[in-house]
Amino acid sequence: MSESAPPPRSVLVIVTRRIGDVLLATPLIRSLKNAWPDAHVEALVFAGTQGVLAGNADLDAIHVVPERPGTGEHIALISQLFRKYDLALSLVPSDRPTLYAWLFGKKRMGLLVDWPNQRWKRRFLDQWVAFDPDDMHTLRNHLALTDALGITAQSEVVVSWNDSDRQAVDALLQDPCGALAVLHPWPKFRYKQWREDGWITVARWLIDNGFRVALTGSPDPEEKAQVDAIARQLPDGVINAAGYLTLGGTSALIARAQFFVGPDTAITHIAAATGVPTIALFGPTDPVKWAPWPKGHPPTHNPWQRLGDQRVGNVQLVQGRAACVPCGLEGCDRHLGSASDCLQQLTADKVISCLKTMAYAKPL
Repeated sequence: MSESAPPPRSVLVIVTRRIGDVLLATPLIRSLKNAWPDAHVEALVFAGTQGVLAGNADLDAIHVVPERPGTGEHIALISQLFRKYDLALSLVPSDRPTLYAWLFGKKRMGLLVDWPNQRWKRRFLDQWVAFDPDDMHTLRNHLALTDALGITAQSEVVVSWNDSDRQAVDALLQDPCGALAVLHPWPKFRYKQWREDGWITVARWLIDNGFRVALTGSPDPEEKAQVDAIARQLPDGVINAAGYLTLGGTSALIARAQFFVGPDTAITHIAAATGVPTIALFGPTDPVKWAPWPKGHPPTHNPWQRLGDQRVGNVQLVQGRAACVPCGLEGCDRHLGSASDCLQQLTADKVISCLKTMAYAKPL
């Protein structure tokens, strides 16, 4: 935006994708609010992802649309938001969010992939910024819009919760004494999953070394069943929080931990953002694009390289063991329900070694 233009009074941030994408949009949202404190900033997200924004003080409202809305739902959304905002920003370079920006903003900006078959979308935006699908972290892709807007980029991933979330964690912990370690065994998709026996071995090592272990997970029946199966093989005193906490409550629990271990999932992004020492288990996914953003890392450069175990700030990345990583594919059988050999071959000893050497670890 030109320096002479007045700041927008209302801004809509469109990030209709998964929970992790929504969380990684919070630095841009904070950048907007810091630059224009009087602006009314709102977000449009898919149903089921809005919980990661609950309690976010940078937002004045959150709008939710089904991932596959019916005609009536689309008409209702358009009727509610049509040309309501001085500025609409699309953070996802696909068709529908670009069209949403055109529908809902008086001025429209967004990210687009600069490929010939994608250039038709430019006609729906007043200004577009190139989205790098390969070599720029997703958070930095979002923040590329700050240059076009002429505002300062803030790279803090904002994790939030409310009083009821905090009270739920108090009730779950009951006795807050002792060092807490949180394990999140279940990713949304099978191809990101580590072995059950690995989680059990790591949990037992933590317990043997004086940590109180909490297992987290969503209310999804399959996820809860898997976490319950792990909990049954561990000693009494392990906290099984699967299905009992909101996303905000899970964030509040993790913030009290001395360690977090998790797979390639939004909860691991949350853990990294809290500043808790975090071990992230990555297999097929490219860490350059998707590894958790370490707390305090500047927006000027990517945190991660493509290959190898790495430590940046409070995050230790442990990459799966195979010559093909990161393949970027959905498991070895190329579908969401297939396993990834690179993760199945990852040993618990490797994860325990990282737990022993994390710089923030207290003497055991």
